[in-house]
Amino acid sequence: MLVAVDIGNNRLKCGVFAAATNRASVPQPLETFAAADPSQAVGFVSRVMAAQGSGPSDASPSWWIASVNQPLTSELLECLKRQRPADKVVLASAADVPLTVELPHPDRVGIDRLMNALAAERMRTPARPAVIVDLGTAITIDPISVEGAFLGGAILPGLATAARALHQFTDMLPWLPVEDLTPPQPIGKNTEAAMRAGLFWGTLGAIRELIAQQAIALQGQPDVFVTGGHGAIFAEYLPSARCVPHLTLIGIAMAA
Repeated sequence: MLVAVDIGNNRLKCGVFAAATNRASVPQPLETFAAADPSQAVGFVSRVMAAQGSGPSDASPSWWIASVNQPLTSELLECLKRQRPADKVVLASAADVPLTVELPHPDRVGIDRLMNALAAERMRTPARPAVIVDLGTAITIDPISVEGAFLGGAILPGLATAARALHQFTDMLPWLPVEDLTPPQPIGKNTEAAMRAGLFWGTLGAIRELIAQQAIALQGQPDVFVTGGHGAIFAEYLPSARCVPHLTLIGIAMAA
């Protein structure tokens, strides 16, 4: 068994995968889990292993961890040492991603972006470019060339980050939770409604424009893959976009 772990800025997501049998296929997780507490993730994996008929004594899955959050990673490693010391642990880096990266310093790219690109590269239509939209704490819009190379991309504030900035750097604007954000009316009749309109439709507009500009640079209409916490909502407003909720985990499993 393989445990793929995507550690972001605020939480970690993990997926349990069966051992790969076909390197040309796109692996899918058997179970997934998300939490801010690493010990909960370790407990989740132990329960999944037990349900598969394997206990800690005779099952030692491999953990492949792709992280952009060092403190949370350290917490997870400590939990694994205490609770599952026999498990193999790999901290993934750019060198573990079998993908051409046309940048001067591939090791400085967020490992989650590279894992997304690895998965999308295999899932895209042959001989067609692709663009990956990942809506997390930050939003990334990253293109893949027709030849299958990661080209870089664009980074802008995620919805929660933008909402926090509006509250912290103004005197009158309230804190606006965005976890359950749904498409609002474009004309807000009060401050909170106006903020929701600006956050949602402004973010959507930025994503659309970046996809359009990247399509020009790619010289072809790309396949668009959307992932991240708000991915499903925004994918509905992006023509021909495909929402893949576990894109990063799939990429980690492919790298493993």
